[in-house]
Amino acid sequence: MRLRLAPAKPPEPPPVARRGLELLAAAVLLLDESLQVIYVNPAAENLFELSYIKFKGHAIDELFGGAPALRAAIDRAVRTGASYTEQELELGLPGKPRLHLVCTVSPVDAADATLLLEFRHIDQQLKIAREERQREQQQANRELIRNLAHEIKNPLGGIRGAAQLLERELDRPQLIEYTQVIIAEADRLRTLVNRLLSPHRAPTYRRINVHQVLVRVKGLVQAEFPAIPVVCDFDTSLPDLDADDEQLVQALLNIVRNAAQALSGSVIAAPEIRMTTRVARGVTLARRHHRTALSIAIEDNGPGIPEELRERIFFPLVSGRDGGSGLGLTIAQTFVSQHGGTIDCASVAGRTVFTVLLPLSAGRG
Repeated sequence: MRLRLAPAKPPEPPPVARRGLELLAAAVLLLDESLQVIYVNPAAENLFELSYIKFKGHAIDELFGGAPALRAAIDRAVRTGASYTEQELELGLPGKPRLHLVCTVSPVDAADATLLLEFRHIDQQLKIAREERQREQQQANRELIRNLAHEIKNPLGGIRGAAQLLERELDRPQLIEYTQVIIAEADRLRTLVNRLLSPHRAPTYRRINVHQVLVRVKGLVQAEFPAIPVVCDFDTSLPDLDADDEQLVQALLNIVRNAAQALSGSVIAAPEIRMTTRVARGVTLARRHHRTALSIAIEDNGPGIPEELRERIFFPLVSGRDGGSGLGLTIAQTFVSQHGGTIDCASVAGRTVFTVLLPLSAGRG
């Protein structure tokens, strides 16, 4: 007689009150009165490399082999009835790598849960804090530039109009040439001011295919820089996403054009730009955890970004190129941030990579 094994029972869906925990970037465990695990979110499964099924029903001491620092944090939170954070905790499951974590233990008032444990990588915590500071600084910079642009825009029209009136009264070509310089420079400043103000338009979302956007960007760049090849390495299985296609074209065009300008001014024997799309898994964007996201990498083999500029390349009016306005990457970052995404840059001589991460879900930043 052959025994038939029953299929493994799938994990029960989390209660409505816990569904929000599934979107968190932090790893979360819920414990009952006996300190047994009753719930883990996907970020915790990724962090500890253990499934929900293998977590559930096990005591915290059993899982982590005692972990006196963790147990002390739990005891303190239980004793005081308030949250307690252990800033430097070394923790790991048997047979898994040891992790350096920040852990916050919080009492909760729920029918079956007594404690909530929240874990973050120390380096992830530092990265989040750094990104928060950068976001605040960039927001302040954008507001400063925006206010300054408004102040500049008003008198520009008067300067241009006065130069035109003066030009009509002059009969010497040399003097007329001077007024034409004034008009041309006023027009250039007006264009610059309009670019400073343009990123503040709210995105208009629709369903788009990112590869159509990238092909359009490639065509625009190669029309301007025909000697620089742009190679496409696309994952055609990627789904469509919600985005403002015009803003996304402008953001990616600014990055690719920057790469082309760096290559055109260098002595690289075989210049090349490569655009790559892939699925990124388990990423945090705008403080939300996403199981999957869209990754767009734009790589060039140019001279690289000078070290003194690498931390400031997204700031307004910072440029490593003579005659550059320093607005291209600022506008790109603004548009990507409005889509709930991020831009990172890694650069050494011979290889610079800008990586754009965008949520595949309809969460709009």
